[in-house]
Amino acid sequence: MAKSKSTLVTGLFNSKVAAESAVDAIMKRGFTRDDISVLMSDATRSKEFALQTRTHAADGLGIGASVGGAVGAVLAAIAAVGTTLFLPGINLVIAGPIAAALAGAGAGGATGGLIGALIGAGIPEYRAKVYEAGIKGGGILIGVEARSEEEVDHLEELLADLGGEHVRTE
Repeated sequence: MAKSKSTLVTGLFNSKVAAESAVDAIMKRGFTRDDISVLMSDATRSKEFALQTRTHAADGLGIGASVGGAVGAVLAAIAAVGTTLFLPGINLVIAGPIAAALAGAGAGGATGGLIGALIGAGIPEYRAKVYEAGIKGGGILIGVEARSEEEVDHLEELLADLGGEHVRTE
């Protein structure tokens, strides 16, 4: 028997604080950092988290002191262990389950770039274009895999209430 298919719920956040609040709220609902995907530009990661991305100095949750608290530590740790993909027009930081989906889809396929990568992760093209603009503008895309319809509804409401824009389910 195949494992039941999870459903990706995504929201775009325009600030590090809002993205951190979303990650904290998601984790308080029983999800782990391994359930949460984060996409942002490498420029956003460098600016917002001031991580030394080429070293292991930021690995794990020990970076909490540098970003101010446990919530920041979790989001920063997810970003620190993220893979940087060099796509046309943007250096994209991807962490979490969506990274494997993107790798499996060839990180862009025929469409190329960030839009192709998002389509490869199962996000429709029209929404991928909106997310691309937001990420290029410094936004942080948060995604979480819901395991039931009830979780989908709760996550959509939660992300929207916390300031997530273009909250959708795929």
